[in-house]
Amino acid sequence: MSRINLVTPADTTGERQQILAQINGAFGATPNMFKAVANSTAALKSMWGSFGALGGGVISAKLGEQIAVAIADRNDCEYCLAAHTVLGRKAGATAEEMSAAQAGQSADPKTAAALRFAVAVVNNRAQITDEEVANLRGVGFTEEEIVEILAHVALNLFTNYVNVAFKVPVDFPSVKLRAK
Repeated sequence: MSRINLVTPADTTGERQQILAQINGAFGATPNMFKAVANSTAALKSMWGSFGALGGGVISAKLGEQIAVAIADRNDCEYCLAAHTVLGRKAGATAEEMSAAQAGQSADPKTAAALRFAVAVVNNRAQITDEEVANLRGVGFTEEEIVEILAHVALNLFTNYVNVAFKVPVDFPSVKLRAK
């Protein structure tokens, strides 16, 4: 059971209701995470705006979802792991690619470098080395892409923390967290 009320479009009005309607249109339903965040219009605008901005960035949707599952697993966020596994499949990743990403791995060297970096940022609370950034450049990431990788990490920390702290009920097909 959620530790915070889940706000539905019928429960609210104005800007909050409009944003929830956009979310519903994008997903075909309103995921519980957004219902929890809708308790604050500012937080909802921030989260939805970040998804929109990064969705239009230079990092592919597939890589963004692979980063998301790697971060979700690190933070024991069952909600985000489930949601981003579904979204990753919709973005063209195979089940095997999403499973590998959950472990912070990929057969593709460029994706593997991005996942190692993302996991290092989370594990070391952003205390990364020059070498870790150089490794991204070494596999061909631009400065813009490197900054977006970090932005994806930050957005996923926000969503992970919302779902874990508030025990938001998972409304996507369940995916098992890796044993640590």
